Amino acid sequence: MGSQEVLGQAARLASSGLLLQVLFRLITFVLNAFILRFLSKEIVGVVNVRLTLLYSTTLFLAREAFRRACLSGSTQRDWSQTLNLLWLTAPLGVLWSLFLGLVWLQLLEVPDPNVAPHYAAGVVLFGLSAVVELLGEPFWFLAQAHMFVKLKVIAESLSVVLKSVLTVFLVLWLPHWGLYIFSLAQLFYTTVLVLCYVIYFTKLLGSPESTKLQTLPVSRITDLLPNITRNGAIINWKEAKLTWSFFKQSFLKQILTEGERYVMTFFNVLSFGDQGVYDIVNNLGSLVARLLFQPIEESFYVFFAKVLEREKDATLQKQEDVAVAAAVLESLLKLALLSGLTITVFGFAYSQLALDIYGGTMLSSGSGPVLLRSYCLYVLLLAINGVTECFTFAAMSKEEVDRYNFVMLALSSSFLVLSYLLTRWCGSVGFILANCFNMGIRITQSLCFIHHYYRRSPHRPLAGLCLSPVLLGAFALSGGVTAVSEVFLCCEQGWPARLGHIALGAFCLGATLGTAFLTETKLVHFLRTQLGVPRCTDKTT
Repeated sequence: MGSQEVLGQAARLASSGLLLQVLFRLITFVLNAFILRFLSKEIVGVVNVRLTLLYSTTLFLAREAFRRACLSGSTQRDWSQTLNLLWLTAPLGVLWSLFLGLVWLQLLEVPDPNVAPHYAAGVVLFGLSAVVELLGEPFWFLAQAHMFVKLKVIAESLSVVLKSVLTVFLVLWLPHWGLYIFSLAQLFYTTVLVLCYVIYFTKLLGSPESTKLQTLPVSRITDLLPNITRNGAIINWKEAKLTWSFFKQSFLKQILTEGERYVMTFFNVLSFGDQGVYDIVNNLGSLVARLLFQPIEESFYVFFAKVLEREKDATLQKQEDVAVAAAVLESLLKLALLSGLTITVFGFAYSQLALDIYGGTMLSSGSGPVLLRSYCLYVLLLAINGVTECFTFAAMSKEEVDRYNFVMLALSSSFLVLSYLLTRWCGSVGFILANCFNMGIRITQSLCFIHHYYRRSPHRPLAGLCLSPVLLGAFALSGGVTAVSEVFLCCEQGWPARLGHIALGAFCLGATLGTAFLTETKLVHFLRTQLGVPRCTDKTT
């Protein structure tokens, strides 16, 4: 498969499901905004911080390293060995959920039963939901490795929407169930998610259409189950060793990704109510990152991993593939920078209004607006880091991954200390400031790797981080105008003034995007040719 074909598949994976994902996310957004009217800040803190941290930590430790190692492997592989390796995530998930469940029940502060009843049951059910999700890992990997465009988006989005619908029903009709509501909804979510993959592949592999998909390495649904053969190794030991390298890195990355929740959980620097407000703002601020940046990062990680060969310098690989990878990286960096700047500039003036509309005075008063404004800057760094690490992790050799682990170890230690100190000094905003600092360090590390990787080639993909002076001026002018507009029109002047504030922001946004369209012609060409052209080879039609 040529690099251009792989690029086309990665682009379709990132773009064709984006509208569906946005639609499902909007539905979930509305449902969650409705649910917030019936919950206390303390319940939100226990569910979204304490219990969700248990679930995400179990998943991350049990599967992240396996995903990265197996997706980086060659297409010429023994698929039964790779699938056997992936099935190890389930027993690992059981062990991690048991261990972490004991920590959550025995070592951490137990919430007041009058505020958050049925905490122990919540811990058990959230741990069980993580194990259920791991049972679908081989199915997820097959879909991701062969770039099934809509399956992943539909499965995840449908599961989230149904989870929110169930939560609304239980909150309205059985509010006395407490944490049972969210625990059962979480278990329902993972069950639906796994069933979507299992049902899809069961129907696909049992239909005549499966014979047309020659690239699929399995012909029956039973081929996806653990398979012990008499000849050869049970698992691919090269992938297993790479998995161990990524595991060490994943453990550290998890601390960086969820570091503020670990500090909240283990050091009690914030009350459950403050944790709830912080988490709501964090989820709202990262909405665009989840909708836009995460699909791009996941899809193009697969692209870079397939096009570039590990262990080889850029000058020793096919120059056509190296050139395509450099061009794609440059365009993705430009897209990430423009998206992040847009969110940062316009988010500053519209944070308080967004929080008031979404959650009422519980969010728009107090520390909420300051938190969201700070998070807008963090989103800019998230966007750039997602693209740079996407390339870096796909191109690094095993030795370079091991060396990078030491950097991640230092970052993890400094992040935890910095989070604790900054939170003691300036409250929950300290978490975002610590995240910004560490994200900046991670970006610097990735930029150094990319510069070193391409230093002997004529390609300079880091040019994607440079914007024209005219466009920078448009961003600065828009930021100034909307900041003044917020002072005079928002948010205590009534809805006519609010609508005027929104209209002025929409005009400034349109003018800024128009300037970007005229000045960043290379990026516009990339978006048109790779993300905007409909293809007829969609595997999931």
